[in-house]
Amino acid sequence: MSAKKLSKVTLEFPDNALLLELSGPHQKHFVRLEHKLAVKIGQRGNIVAIEGDARDKAAHVLRALYARLEGGEAVGAAEIDAEIRFSADHDRVVSGQSGSPTIATWTGRTLRARSEAQLAYLDLMRTHPLVFGVGPAGTGKTYLAAAFGAYLLHKRQVERLILSRPALEAGERLGFLPGDLKEKIDPYLRPLYDALFDVIGEPCLKLMEQGVIEVAPLAFMRGRTLTRAFVILDEAQNTTPMQMKMFLTRLGEESRMVVTGDPSQSDLPGGRAEGLIQALDILGGIEGAGVARFSEHDVVRHALVTRIVAAYNAAEEERVKPRKNRD
Repeated sequence: MSAKKLSKVTLEFPDNALLLELSGPHQKHFVRLEHKLAVKIGQRGNIVAIEGDARDKAAHVLRALYARLEGGEAVGAAEIDAEIRFSADHDRVVSGQSGSPTIATWTGRTLRARSEAQLAYLDLMRTHPLVFGVGPAGTGKTYLAAAFGAYLLHKRQVERLILSRPALEAGERLGFLPGDLKEKIDPYLRPLYDALFDVIGEPCLKLMEQGVIEVAPLAFMRGRTLTRAFVILDEAQNTTPMQMKMFLTRLGEESRMVVTGDPSQSDLPGGRAEGLIQALDILGGIEGAGVARFSEHDVVRHALVTRIVAAYNAAEEERVKPRKNRD
């Protein structure tokens, strides 16, 4: 590939089949990039010309996406948006040459960080036995943790994968739900099941039957010592300080823990995520513990979710302003 830095940037892509995938059906990928970066993209044969103030940034994104395709990865809207987020760092060598963390799933897909925060999160999980992932919904905190845990299990770096969350949601109580204990608990653990099945696929059922993968409410962790395991506590904003301490002290030999939560969405009385906030305050600086913080800019779900989170944050800031002024 070559580029000329004039009033426009031109790129040459040698593989026409990959270029067709890069542009997308009816060139919808190019259209998305034009809309996101306010550039104009034209194609003639295997030559792509980019005009506009952000032409260098768009060229960087297209090179990175093409490298993904060369590596056998698929490219869609999510990958385009991810490379746009990364494109501010032009010194980063593109995919396939960068060493940026990727996770090969059991289903053959490659998972890659879609924001700088996700990149930092993956790095922390690789290097720290205890990691907190804190931020709004839709930033990939739980999904990436489950994917990384499944990867370690697949590589036999751990013997068990344990996922847990408090059985507390929106003020409801388990006793009011129909069914036996398992039927009462399952709805609370469904997001963890979904992440596991997406990453592992059909083998997940057999591994759960064998006890290699365990999904359980937080209360079931008491009294246990978890060795050679990758342990995830999801929805940690719904833990009390006592519950959080109990969970963190389950960490055994050659185990790792990831704690995820959004302090702004606590279902505890008073709406304050006391267990998670206290743990961050006490443990944020100790050796072996890392904290990855996400914001609304890191939301990787539907674009509307980003705007929803931002709108709620703005409304909360306006709500607390009068209180601050009184103080």
